[in-house]
Amino acid sequence: MTILEHIEAQVQQLSPSDFAKFREWFQEYAWQQWDRQIEQDSKSGKLQALAEKALADHAAGRTKPL
Repeated sequence: MTILEHIEAQVQQLSPSDFAKFREWFQEYAWQQWDRQIEQDSKSGKLQALAEKALADHAAGRTKPL
């Protein structure tokens, strides 16, 4: 059994209350991972072209207010 299969089996055995707590924890964990990746990509310049295009589109009037 792989680690993932073991985790899946354990999650399936959680009570509804514990599953709700796990889901909240996991969602927060996933967002933290996402934030770290965005920060790393930003610092490494991977998002530079995207940012420049967005600014150019805005300057050219191709954006809409939210």
